[in-house]
Amino acid sequence: MLTTTNPRTGHSTDSGITVTTPEDVARLTEKATTAFLALGELGRNWRAGLLDALADGLEAERETLVATADQETGLGLARLGGELTRSIFQFRLFAEALREGGYLEATIDHATTTVLGASPDVRRLLIPIGPVAVFGSSNFPFAFSVAGGDTASALAAGCPVVLKAHGSHPLTSLRSWEALDAAATGFGAPEGTLGIVFGTKAGATLVADPRIKAVGFTGSLSGGQALMDIVAEREEPIPFYGELSSLNPLIITSDAADARTAEIADGLFASFTASAGQLCTKPGVAFIPRSAAGERLVADLVTRVDAAAAQPLLNSRIFDSFGEIEQRLITEGHALVAATGVDSGDGFAIAPRLLTIDAASITPEATEEAFGPLLVVAWYDDVASLSAGLRQVPNSLTATIHSEPGEENLVAELAREVSPHVGRLVFNGYPTGVRVSWAQHHGGPWPATNSQHTSVGVSAVRRFLRPFVWQGAPESSLPTELRDNYTGVPRRVDGVLALAATPAGT
Repeated sequence: MLTTTNPRTGHSTDSGITVTTPEDVARLTEKATTAFLALGELGRNWRAGLLDALADGLEAERETLVATADQETGLGLARLGGELTRSIFQFRLFAEALREGGYLEATIDHATTTVLGASPDVRRLLIPIGPVAVFGSSNFPFAFSVAGGDTASALAAGCPVVLKAHGSHPLTSLRSWEALDAAATGFGAPEGTLGIVFGTKAGATLVADPRIKAVGFTGSLSGGQALMDIVAEREEPIPFYGELSSLNPLIITSDAADARTAEIADGLFASFTASAGQLCTKPGVAFIPRSAAGERLVADLVTRVDAAAAQPLLNSRIFDSFGEIEQRLITEGHALVAATGVDSGDGFAIAPRLLTIDAASITPEATEEAFGPLLVVAWYDDVASLSAGLRQVPNSLTATIHSEPGEENLVAELAREVSPHVGRLVFNGYPTGVRVSWAQHHGGPWPATNSQHTSVGVSAVRRFLRPFVWQGAPESSLPTELRDNYTGVPRRVDGVLALAATPAGT
């Protein structure tokens, strides 16, 4: 039996959930394969209705889901309620994208004669890749787990999903799957559209199963590497979409420190301590000018940290790892302790930490991600020392620049320096609180992610699609979206982009 642990107390109880056997994993992937064929016959507008039904199913179980997650994560009812709302929104956003149809990248090149000679009729569309394995994350029990964006985007693509429940919140995973599965069944979804497995070995077996055609994973670099090793050993390699590690540098210019001292201190403190610092977009290092304004800003941060109470981390592994990384940053990274909040000693609780270091002295040992409420302040004297420090920061999901009017040349220089190393550049804001929208991108160069595609926003669906071309095909063999008289989705026809001429969903 698997156990469930309350991180506020550290007390574990029997969850009543058994580890999934290899035989059961195979049974689930076989059902998912059958469901994949059936989903292909139902079409994107039917899938849009399914996603709306799944959103309704989650909303109907809101009270139970949030209460269960609070017991297993310690993240609090308000945060978890907002996260569940985000998950529901994601399902509805992908339903909207399905009805709009632009994600298909429908392209038609009619037969013609070119300088290269006679050219055949060629038509291209993105089609679903097959059953997908999705691994839940520890820090987002809804939005990046069973009811998360990977699940929503894979289903939107037309791919059944077999979920790997996270060991830190098995009951939340189970309750979320039950809510989704009941809604899917009620909507008439094929059996096998959604499955779930429990246990580390079951997850490894799932990734190795030849019926799985892609994997979505949010978690540690070591966990992602272990799964990538399994993928590499498969007879048929498959896409692995991992979000793995991110330090997310934040830069404050001299003018910004002077003009918005208290405002930035308040925002930065909130950003690195939100959800006990257990956010993939948490700023892990802040570059602050060694000036009177910079010193006031850091003094404000010290005051806030000193007064801050401990918050529970998600599990014992994260708790132990946080302590080990903090010590490495101090000893090997030569960072100095500036402030420590009030530890409670209960469960897996930890208080915020503030460390300082000279930007010009930063080494790779000082840039390890500490998953928890820890921020390293890197003092810089000039642009040269700032650049020296930035060069030691590993590739990340985000970078942030706080500046003031009149510093446009400096901002342009900094943007050129950091842009190749991140997937999102934030100006005068904070990287935490990732908007779910059509334009959003949530990825970055390795080790932030191992893919050019994102796990947030409508383009997330692209991960679970593959291009397919019909050459010289009779109209009866073409998908509806590629037939000449169809105008329900945006298409590029003979090189010219044509917007949809009929309402979405027709």
